[in-house]
Amino acid sequence: MRIPLISRILDTWPVRLSGRAARLAAAGTLLAGCGLQQDIDVVLPAYPPQLVVEAYLEDGQVPRLTVTESVEYLATPTPQVPTDVTATLLLPDGQRQTLRFAPGLDARTGKAYTHLGTQALTIRAGETFGLDLTDSQGRRVTGTATAPQPVPIDTVEWKFNDRPEEQREAYLLTRFRDPAATTDYYRLQIHRDSISREPEVEYTVEDRLNNGSEFSLGTSYRFDPNDTLLVTLYHLDRAYFQFLQSVEDARNANGNPFGQPAGIRSTVTGGLGVFTVLVYDRRRVIVR
Repeated sequence: MRIPLISRILDTWPVRLSGRAARLAAAGTLLAGCGLQQDIDVVLPAYPPQLVVEAYLEDGQVPRLTVTESVEYLATPTPQVPTDVTATLLLPDGQRQTLRFAPGLDARTGKAYTHLGTQALTIRAGETFGLDLTDSQGRRVTGTATAPQPVPIDTVEWKFNDRPEEQREAYLLTRFRDPAATTDYYRLQIHRDSISREPEVEYTVEDRLNNGSEFSLGTSYRFDPNDTLLVTLYHLDRAYFQFLQSVEDARNANGNPFGQPAGIRSTVTGGLGVFTVLVYDRRRVIVR
């Protein structure tokens, strides 16, 4: 359910009016001064809380996921963490792995989680995993995710500008080859020092115009000499790509009175959020 943000914008424009435009502006000012403005109360519909999940599976990693509960759009954005959710991971061979409620912080990524698995996963391209969440209120969230084929990074290059030594900065260029037989989606992130920080650069792209050819994704001049950078190329499935695009659209529309409202395109059913398999190639480079 999408609840529109009701906002009032009061701007004063420093423009000079003349003729008919000036008379209309004066008339509007007089009408406003006569108390003809009327405030109205908008009754928002009831919003039933939904389960929200973030689950990213990686080869060689113990599965972790985060389950929270959604709140009304205008409510205080305080995370609501339900403690009665049973989380089950369905493995490609038909086995099931139960994730116990054990809130913690992933030191590698810096992300919080609520549920933790029992053993590391072995993931091969083309394998499909399932997720099943239930709680004591009868709510259920399900999802499936298939591991894409890895797409390796070919080269990571950089070049410094011609400014004086103390002002030198470098741009970065990442190249990789897109497979021709499939429709593919990518996410490129560049972190400084650690992936637990926010990325310095992030792109999401598809191969609609570059199918089967080389991709070259570059940055602006922004990196200092001796910067340690982690360059990560993710090969995404279509559902996760659309989720990322919808999140970006929602961020751009939030608080913008002229923007088109945008909803999140979840990859799960019965609730909100994302369940996907992360397949990526990562390079560590020192800009020298």
